[in-house]
Amino acid sequence: MNKRRLTLLGSCVLLPLIALVTYAAITRINPNSQHSVGDQLDELNGVVIYFNGGVNTVQGRNLSKDGYNLGLRYQCVEFVKRYYFERHGHRMPDTYGHAKDFFDPTLNDGSLNAKRAMLQFRNGSAAQPQAEDLLVFAPTLFNRYGHVAIIASVGSGTLQIAQQNPGPFGSSRENLELTQREGRWHIESARVLGWLRLPPTDEPPAAERSYSQNQ
Repeated sequence: MNKRRLTLLGSCVLLPLIALVTYAAITRINPNSQHSVGDQLDELNGVVIYFNGGVNTVQGRNLSKDGYNLGLRYQCVEFVKRYYFERHGHRMPDTYGHAKDFFDPTLNDGSLNAKRAMLQFRNGSAAQPQAEDLLVFAPTLFNRYGHVAIIASVGSGTLQIAQQNPGPFGSSRENLELTQREGRWHIESARVLGWLRLPPTDEPPAAERSYSQNQ
């Protein structure tokens, strides 16, 4: 193999590696001088949404006082798990996993996702999304972990989500188009995999607020 081919081969290997290293470094800094990591940005039903700076910034693991894993501060997963824990006393049997792992593509629509102890619906389900459902987004080229959010409200033709860690300049609230076609509900975003919902109970558990939130 001649020198030119070796140089070309080396470039093909090094350039993607350099790009990945650069991306990883950039997404761990906070370019937004208006906020510091850990600032309160918003709240949904009394549960706080915090600023995370770069999307890959991590401020350690957040645990309840009895050791339940709420996730890595202040990632999107940490917010949704803390939301259900604080507001509904809900504990997910599987306490780990990236955002994309919250949706199990092998399950039938409307069946129980045992890892999350929630009912799961596909985007395009006959069951309409509801406020307080957990929305799951697929990974992208620059976000291989996916994303999760809570549906804050559902209106006519639209719904609003509340989210943590949308990016240093992203908004904690976002509106998505909602349509019904042939009796099925579609959130008009190719990234939305589906939504999860707490199973109905006669007496919802009392909210648990015994969590550690060291800022």
